[in-house]
Amino acid sequence: MTEHASKRSVPPSVGADVSGIEALLNRNLPEVFGEGDPARRRAAIQELYTDDCVLYVPPGTFVGHDALDKCAGDLRATHPHYVYTPHGAPQVLHNSGRLAWGSGPKGETPVYTGVDFIIARDGKIAALYVYLDSRPA
Repeated sequence: MTEHASKRSVPPSVGADVSGIEALLNRNLPEVFGEGDPARRRAAIQELYTDDCVLYVPPGTFVGHDALDKCAGDLRATHPHYVYTPHGAPQVLHNSGRLAWGSGPKGETPVYTGVDFIIARDGKIAALYVYLDSRPA
């Protein structure tokens, strides 16, 4: 890379839909992965994700709404009383964002933690990468 940053450089997220990407990250946790009602979860997936979305999680790669819905529903069924709690505010850079979170019984110390990293396209999540700090118990 031959270009150098200067004090007059444009901040990296200028022109990005920062608030939209933040909203996608904040809504994804409770409305998709934390939602126990299949109809509400599916509605959220359709609203928040592109039709050709890709989910990358330690168990594998899932493509499209049906696969995402099944993955989120299966995970929810293993821990129906867990909630997802953001750890800090989302960070946005260009068309991507990340959000650290914890999951466990409401009001208790998280049983496991991780970070969601998204790529947004046309105001929706096109790709979600889930990095786990520890595996769910």
